[in-house]
Amino acid sequence: MKREGINVLSFSVGEPDFDTPAHIRAAAEAALEQGKTRYGAVAGEPRLREAIAHKLQKDNALPYQPENIAVTNGGKHSLFNLIMALIDPGDEVIIPAPFWVSYPEMVKLAGGKPVIISTTVESGFKISPEQLQQAITPRTRMLILNSPSNPTGMVYAPAEVRALAAIVAQHDIWVVSDEIYEKILYGGAEHLSIGAVSPELFEKTIVSSGFAKTYAMTGWRIGFLAAPLPIVKAVSTLQGHSTSNVCTFAQYGAIAAYEGSQDCVTEMVNAFTERRKVVLDYVNAIPGFTCPSPNGAFYVFPNIGKLGVKSLDFCDALLEKKQVAAVPGIAFGADDCIRLSYAASLDAIHEGMQRLTDFVNSLL
Repeated sequence: MKREGINVLSFSVGEPDFDTPAHIRAAAEAALEQGKTRYGAVAGEPRLREAIAHKLQKDNALPYQPENIAVTNGGKHSLFNLIMALIDPGDEVIIPAPFWVSYPEMVKLAGGKPVIISTTVESGFKISPEQLQQAITPRTRMLILNSPSNPTGMVYAPAEVRALAAIVAQHDIWVVSDEIYEKILYGGAEHLSIGAVSPELFEKTIVSSGFAKTYAMTGWRIGFLAAPLPIVKAVSTLQGHSTSNVCTFAQYGAIAAYEGSQDCVTEMVNAFTERRKVVLDYVNAIPGFTCPSPNGAFYVFPNIGKLGVKSLDFCDALLEKKQVAAVPGIAFGADDCIRLSYAASLDAIHEGMQRLTDFVNSLL
């Protein structure tokens, strides 16, 4: 449609619309000039692994050492490698819904069984300790916990994280904590990594994260996982026979991201904060929409169930009739919702939200 000159307004993209900060780009350019273009260590450049470990110690109270870090081709790749290394056929992996689209597919590719725990708007799209306890069986191998969440933007409060940790502590299972949105928080929300709850939980936790969302580095493809040494070795072996090392000079940009000024993060979060308010004002005024206020990431996930239309049909019609792109909630395990990203300019948000409002009014 865009190639035909149609003015499509997209709220579907899960990436910041900012340029990668200048000091990060400059570090990668300098690495190129210095000849950092050769093969590198499969698990990542030593200095980057040190920077990641230092960040996890300082910001997250997670006592990882550099040898506990594996640098991967994006946060998605860290999860894929991890699941391939740990999940055997028949293993069960607990995944709260709504979920990021790739979690259950990765589990299936490894021969595992996704066990989906459904949540509701009323629960703030969060699972309860009771739900987690009921979902655990002798075949449970892993829980995937994503906070702040894609697609809902919800954030588990520290007390809620501790309550889930108390259940995990009773069982011999891993927790994969996907923390890629941890710095994008609003309204005083606090991010607590489940691995920081206690030394016991630390030994059961694997952290997956990366540089894409916080530093507008989606195309750089640099992620990482932090885990006990045997897991890092297993993942590195798998990566050594598939992709080998991450782009060498790009890793020097990631080093600058963690070692340099964090003002760029503050600026992006401030912009997202303003956009979030505008989007919520529109969404909460749309008849038939119910939408909890997200405390993190850059998405809203309104429930459209009262309109009596499935998410894919809704999004198809919205695109055709109003040239607005949204993501159907069925992709995230919630067919009565849609995902809207506010990683867009304020002008585009105002115009797109007005088109969305007009579309819904035409259905009533």
